[in-house]
Amino acid sequence: MPRAENPSENPPENSPGHPPENQDQPQDPLYPPIEPYDHGMLDVGDGNLVHWEVCGDPHGKPALVLHGGPGSGAGPRSRRFFDPERYRTVLFDQRNCGRSTPHASDPAADMRHNTTDHLIADMERLRVHLGIDRWLLYGGSWGSTLILAYAERHPERVSEIVIAGVTTTRRSEIDWLYGGVGQIFPEEWDRFRAGVPEAERGGRIFDLVAAYARLTEHPDPAVRERATTDWCAWEDAVLSMEPHGSAHPFGGREPAARRAVVRICAHYFSHAAWLDEGALLRDAGRLAGIPGVLVHGRFDLSAPLGTAWELARAWPDARLIVVEDAGHKGSAAERREVRAAIDAFAS
Repeated sequence: MPRAENPSENPPENSPGHPPENQDQPQDPLYPPIEPYDHGMLDVGDGNLVHWEVCGDPHGKPALVLHGGPGSGAGPRSRRFFDPERYRTVLFDQRNCGRSTPHASDPAADMRHNTTDHLIADMERLRVHLGIDRWLLYGGSWGSTLILAYAERHPERVSEIVIAGVTTTRRSEIDWLYGGVGQIFPEEWDRFRAGVPEAERGGRIFDLVAAYARLTEHPDPAVRERATTDWCAWEDAVLSMEPHGSAHPFGGREPAARRAVVRICAHYFSHAAWLDEGALLRDAGRLAGIPGVLVHGRFDLSAPLGTAWELARAWPDARLIVVEDAGHKGSAAERREVRAAIDAFAS
């Protein structure tokens, strides 16, 4: 059975994951800002170059950060969860976002070569390029799905896992995020649904997401921009009840980043991340022997706690920590738990 823990109340802030990162505040329980000592662009084929960076101790314990979204790009605050004197921390921008090229904000960027399998292969190529045998994996939201998919395929390459905000990108999770939670935000969901042609508003929630994916590929830039705006408004509405973090974590992004994250999200979610339904929970036994810490906010409407609970039940080596003051955007309490978990694995 999962071991759920409730940390004490702490000052608010939000954590990295699905939404973009916000400015730090004095009470933020992280290490001081740090700059990379190495970086580059890795040719992963299909005309794609993936941006990577490394910071901390060149001889420290290897760790890889998986950003959220999909399509959010890596942020500098993620470096600060790792003790720079003990970790060799690697960050990378997944295909078509952040500093990777071509960028998904460019309608000419070919999304056919951006799938979960491609990203797993990119991670392996980056590991070999950097001469790393095994690494700790850290990430949240979509990043947790990618962590689990990679670790179940390459368990011998993973030393430990820390996740903040568990998702597995099942169709049931996608149906909840883009439909079910509309029971709490009916007016906002009605506007989101009205953003696609009337003929495509009926049927399954999955069809609604697929309609948005098509709109983000439309030849008319005005149509693409409208779809981007409507998608961001819905995502912001789902996160609007959370007390911490930006009021507009999606709509407040820089325009190119906003277009990229919506296009990539719709692309992935309209294909259920190319994963068999429930596959990551079904195959969690492959994680046996890999220590894990799952940190999840009690009030996460975007990714409800039930998925984290199911994963902890299926993965005996994982410890579930429930943060009472956090949602999907996290809090200082959540970040404190994440840093403590990463610190504990440093040795």
